[in-house]
Amino acid sequence: MELLEFARGPALTFAITVFIAGVVFRIVSLFLLWRTKDSSAGSSRERSAFSAAIREIIRRLWPQSAYKQRTLFMLINGYVFHFGLAIIVFFLLPHIVFFKDLVGLSWPSLPNNVIYAISIITIVSLIAALVMRLSNPAQRIISTFDDWFSWLVTFLPVITGVIATSHLGARYETLLGLHILSVALLLIYLPFGKLMHWFLVFVTRSQTGAHLSHRGAQL
Repeated sequence: MELLEFARGPALTFAITVFIAGVVFRIVSLFLLWRTKDSSAGSSRERSAFSAAIREIIRRLWPQSAYKQRTLFMLINGYVFHFGLAIIVFFLLPHIVFFKDLVGLSWPSLPNNVIYAISIITIVSLIAALVMRLSNPAQRIISTFDDWFSWLVTFLPVITGVIATSHLGARYETLLGLHILSVALLLIYLPFGKLMHWFLVFVTRSQTGAHLSHRGAQL
């Protein structure tokens, strides 16, 4: 019980504090970055910034035809584990109870068997993403510590959650403590690595769309 008490007490409190402070710092520092004012007149084909931003977000949801054959599986697999993670985090009953205790909000949950099946699919999808990165020479060369560690801290909460739910290998209290510690590790690392794209992906795509439209790029 000492491990579980430490995990759900000091460890989780520290992780949430670092997570919130880190996310706020990253977002505020991004908007406070010094930027050179663009004084160019812009293209005659320029759309409104809002329209261009929305168009770029939608355009990036699916690969262009020239790259579809090579990237389609990678894109679909990415959707699988991203949606899988979101469903696990927000629709498992114990997680909803945690959010209710934390912020006072709750919503309907999905059946445990459904979440369990989605967890297995998500694990397979994450492993497939790792295998693709390892087997692609170009991706392997450009991969950094951040890429590998981001995968690890994303994978650990899912696999430890499934193991804890299945009561495999140790007492449930120990397995639950390890699961919570893996979540704490994810929360601590998330604001400082590439996983921050969870918060910034649509911001950066919006900026790209507005900039390209201003330049008159035809996409």
